[in-house]
Amino acid sequence: MANDLKSKTVSGVIWTGMQKLGSTMLLFISTIVLARLLTPEDYGYIGMLAIFLAISLTFIDGGFGSALIQKKRPTHEDYSTIFYWNLFLSIFLYLILFFAAPYIARFYRLPLLCKILRVEGIVLIVNAIRIVQTNQLRKQLRFKKIATVDVSVAAVSLAVTIFLAWKGFGVWALVVQQLMVSVLTTSIYWLTGNWLPLLKFSKKSFKELFNFGGFILLSNLVNTFCNNIQGLLIGKLYTATTMGYYSKAHSTESLASNFISTVMDQVSYPVLAEAQNDMEVMRRMLKKFIGVLAYLTFPLMTLLILLAKPIFLLLYTERWLDSVPFFQILCFAGMAICLQGINYYAVAAIGKSNMMFRATLIKRSIGLLLVVLGLYFWKLNGLLVGVVLGSYVIYIVNACMVHKFIRYTLGQQFRDLLPVIIITAISGVVAYIVGNLMSGHIYLVACIQAVVFICVYLFLSIVMKLSAFIDSSDILKGFIRKHSGK
Repeated sequence: MANDLKSKTVSGVIWTGMQKLGSTMLLFISTIVLARLLTPEDYGYIGMLAIFLAISLTFIDGGFGSALIQKKRPTHEDYSTIFYWNLFLSIFLYLILFFAAPYIARFYRLPLLCKILRVEGIVLIVNAIRIVQTNQLRKQLRFKKIATVDVSVAAVSLAVTIFLAWKGFGVWALVVQQLMVSVLTTSIYWLTGNWLPLLKFSKKSFKELFNFGGFILLSNLVNTFCNNIQGLLIGKLYTATTMGYYSKAHSTESLASNFISTVMDQVSYPVLAEAQNDMEVMRRMLKKFIGVLAYLTFPLMTLLILLAKPIFLLLYTERWLDSVPFFQILCFAGMAICLQGINYYAVAAIGKSNMMFRATLIKRSIGLLLVVLGLYFWKLNGLLVGVVLGSYVIYIVNACMVHKFIRYTLGQQFRDLLPVIIITAISGVVAYIVGNLMSGHIYLVACIQAVVFICVYLFLSIVMKLSAFIDSSDILKGFIRKHSGK
C-alpha cells in the first residue's frame, strides 16, 4: 500500500505541478501585460467584490467535495445528489447577489459595482455545474486531465482578456476573464467526460455526506470570510486605488506562496485519505510533504522580500511601486500559509471535521482580532501585520490538531523545519549584505543577490544533508524520468 501511494503521490505531484506551473506562467504573463493596460482602480473594483463571490462559492461546494473525496467508495447516487444540491444552491445565491448588488455598490459608494457583481456572479452557477466532475477526477487521482484542461483554458482566456484590455474595456476585461475560465472549463469537462447525473436526489446520501461535509462547510465559510475581510475593510475605508495596490500585492504574493502549496494540497488530501487507516504511513508521508513545502517555499518568500522593489519595477512599472511595502509584509505570511493546508487536510483525511470546525472558530477569531486591532492602532500597515500574525496562529492550531489525531507533534514539526529555517535565514542575511555592499544598476544587483542566495542555500543543503533536499530531489528525478522515457 505504501509503495502504491508513493507512486500515486509522485505522479500526482508531477502532473499537478505541471498544471500549476503552466497556469502560473500564464497568470504571470497576464499580470505583467494587464498591469500596463489596466489601472489600480480596475483591480480595486474586483477586489472589493471578492468576499461576496468567495463566500457564495464556498456555500455552493458546501464541504461536499471534501466529503466525496474522504468517503472510501462514493456511489453514483452520492454524486448525483450533490450535483442537484449544488445547482439549486448556486441559482439561489446568484439571485441573492443580483438583488443585493445595488446595496453593495452603495456600501462602497461606487455605482459601477452593481453591474459588475451581477455579471460576475454568473460564475456561481457555471462553477456549480462542474464541481462533481472536478471532485471525481481528484478522487481518482486523474491530475493529468485536470492539468491539461486548466492550462488550455487559461491560455485562451488570457489572450481574450489582453485583447479586451488593449481595446479599453478596463475592469470588464477582468470580468470576462473570470467568466471565460468558468464557462470553458465546465464545457470541456461535460463534453469529454462520461458521467451523467441520475434523475434522483437521495436524502440518505445527502444526510450521510452532510454529517462530514457540514462541518467542512462551516470551517470553509469562516476561513473564506476571514481571508477576505481585509479586502472589505480596505475597500470601505480607503479608495479603490489603494484597494488596487493591495490586490496587486496580495495576488503577487499568492502567486508565489500558493504555487507549491496548492500542488501539495491537491495531491496530499486524496492520497492521505487513502492511507487514513494506517497512521504510521500518514505520519511518514505528512513529514515528507511538510519538509518539501518548507524547503521550497521558505527561500522563495525570502528572496521575494529582498528583491521586491526591482521585481515590481520590472513586472509592473513605477505605477505599482506603492504595492511594494504591502507585498513585503504579506510575504512573511506566505511562509506560514504554505504549511496551513497540509496540516488541515491531514486532519480532514481522517474525518475529524467536527474538531476542525471548533479549531477554525478559535484560530480565525484570534486572527480577526489581530487584524482589527492592527487596523485600529496602526492603520493599513497594522492591518497587514495582523494578517501575518494571524497566519502563524492558523498554522500552529492546525499543527496542534495533527499532534492530537495523527501523533506528529508540533515540537517534531518545528524540529524538522528548523534546519530549513536556519539555512534560509543564513542565505538571506548573506544576500542582503552583498546587496548593501554593491553599487550599480538595480537589476544587476538583484540578479547577483539572487545567485548568491541560491548558491549559499544549495551549498548548506548539501553540507547538512537535509532530508527535505533529498525528497525534493527525488520528485525532480521522477519528473525527469517520466519525460525522458526511462
